[in-house]
Amino acid sequence: QVQLVESGGGLVQSGGSLRLSCVASRLVSGFTLDNYTIAWFRQAPGKQREGVACMSSNDGSTAYMDSVKGRFTISKDSAKNTVYLQMNSLKPEDAAVYYCAADLNHHGRPPAYSLRSAFGSWGQGTQVTVSS
Repeated sequence: QVQLVESGGGLVQSGGSLRLSCVASRLVSGFTLDNYTIAWFRQAPGKQREGVACMSSNDGSTAYMDSVKGRFTISKDSAKNTVYLQMNSLKPEDAAVYYCAADLNHHGRPPAYSLRSAFGSWGQGTQVTVSS
């Protein structure tokens, strides 16, 4: 399975910005990051993990959970095998552990569908704390 390592979390004031990074390694032989559907999820204490943003392997189309639309942007640099989540106008309710996820088996699915589905590979998570 692909190995994912997140970074970039931290403490930020409400209204501030953070950019999370996720470096992918050990990709399946013959495949590149472009072949993987990639996503960011988050989990706050006492809550279920929820899909935040997803980028399809088909055409790079994206989908976001409603509460982050217009504030968060998922992107990737395939040459660096790195996925990003730019988070602007952060709110206290955005505080959570953020996880990067990737999967080869979502090919052909719209990103909004993948955002509600299981992923095969996960990172260890990075903590985002937003002070009010």
